[in-house]
Amino acid sequence: MTRSSGFKVGIGIAITALVGIQKAAAQAPTLSVDPSRLPRLGTIDARFQSYNVEMVEVTGGRFWKPYNPSASAPSARGADNAGNMPAGGNPDLFAYREPIDLSNRRLRTLAAALAPAYLRVSGTWANGTYFAESDETPATPPGGFSAVLSRERWKGVIDFARAASAEIVTSMATSPGARDATGLWQSDQARRLFAYTKSIGGRIAAVEFMNEPTLAAMGGAPKGYDAAAYGRDFKAFVAFIRTSEPDVMVLGPGSIGETTASQSSTDFISTRNLLAASGPGIDAFSYHHYGAVSQRCAPGQPTPEAALSEAWLASTDRTFAYYRSLRDEFAPDKPMWLTETAEAACGGNPWASTFLDTFRYLDQLGRLAKAGVQMVAHNTLAASDYGLLDEKTLRPRPSYWAALLWRRLMGTIVLDAGTHHGMHLYAHCRRGARGAVTLLAINTDRTNAVTLRLPVTSERYTLSADDLQSVEVKLNGTALKLGPNDELPRFAAVTSPPGSVEIGPATITFLTVGEAKNPACD
Repeated sequence: MTRSSGFKVGIGIAITALVGIQKAAAQAPTLSVDPSRLPRLGTIDARFQSYNVEMVEVTGGRFWKPYNPSASAPSARGADNAGNMPAGGNPDLFAYREPIDLSNRRLRTLAAALAPAYLRVSGTWANGTYFAESDETPATPPGGFSAVLSRERWKGVIDFARAASAEIVTSMATSPGARDATGLWQSDQARRLFAYTKSIGGRIAAVEFMNEPTLAAMGGAPKGYDAAAYGRDFKAFVAFIRTSEPDVMVLGPGSIGETTASQSSTDFISTRNLLAASGPGIDAFSYHHYGAVSQRCAPGQPTPEAALSEAWLASTDRTFAYYRSLRDEFAPDKPMWLTETAEAACGGNPWASTFLDTFRYLDQLGRLAKAGVQMVAHNTLAASDYGLLDEKTLRPRPSYWAALLWRRLMGTIVLDAGTHHGMHLYAHCRRGARGAVTLLAINTDRTNAVTLRLPVTSERYTLSADDLQSVEVKLNGTALKLGPNDELPRFAAVTSPPGSVEIGPATITFLTVGEAKNPACD
């Protein structure tokens, strides 16, 4: 072959390849969805989208040290609960924080905008928290406890829940201080908490016995605590609730760790063993999920580059499937509640506070609503790097704005939007609009847009950011921020006529279809 002929062949191959690429682009599948025909899958609790305020936030104490100390600097003042941290915890990972001001107007305004919700006040720290028996709060916790919850602080929780239209979920003290000389759990602390709550007009809607009993040793349980001890204690707890607080839902077991490396610990107690030992008694099956622990606890964890990958996002499904199988075996037909979740355990990674984690947050809500989970409590509302609000300023982070859009647009009836290559698509009946449908389209591709074809007019709300690791998020190109006096911005939609709607690379779009006339939404 001559050089000339080789050149011609090369040009021919290049042209053929270019034509092939152009044809492939031209033939790239457009996702067509008819909102009027999407079938109903089921329903979710009206308080499906919920949040946690850690018990240590209420009492004050040592919580996960922020990556940027200047953003949320801990107090230098000595504190009654300054030594409170998980058993065996590395003190270098924690910093003291003052009790959260639950009377703060901004905090209440932003929480109320997510109503109705469940407010879960629990966490590992709750296992060792002593509830004061009078208005005089002890300066130090009694033996067997690691922190003190004053009546004033708990009243603040009740007042906050009322202002935010939230129902309280909590857990019991289970450390050695809550036990008799033989190690048996006693209901004294629980009785005192419930009695005081009712005396001031409050209500506890649901309760877990212990926070994360699979990691009981880390949570301050007595030395050698095992599944048999848990089963004995849980039965006593259920007997107390049924007799004294029959209107309170019992959640359990509140496990974590079976789908991560946590179970490698010699102290780990499997959920199967916990359920076998405790027997029946739960009204809803609760579990926790973190796709990983943060880099502050385990360097080398998933990086920002993996944050939009299917492997990372699908960890939600893997954990759910594991605990659903146990639910089906030990508590068939009981609803499932995810009572604690976030980007990563140990306070979240540095990018948990950025737009990048909004994809995980909304995709998780979409997946779990579709699977029938009834409640998802994000950890936290306003603490550490995974909070929906900045810990110091209480200003919304990107995931808060996403949460607010979900709250306003996604109703409790879940529709089946199908499975589509190249985009995560979820559908619900629109909140407060008969016959209307809301689609949630999440494009995790960082470079390519996806086209969605709709036969009717839609209203578009697109979340984007100039930098995926930015703490600023835009809605239809305009930065979201609070107005004067903490006024929430007006969420202005862009009208899209029937036809193609482009979902840009690495963006999240809610599409409301007012004229869907879906019979499932009547």
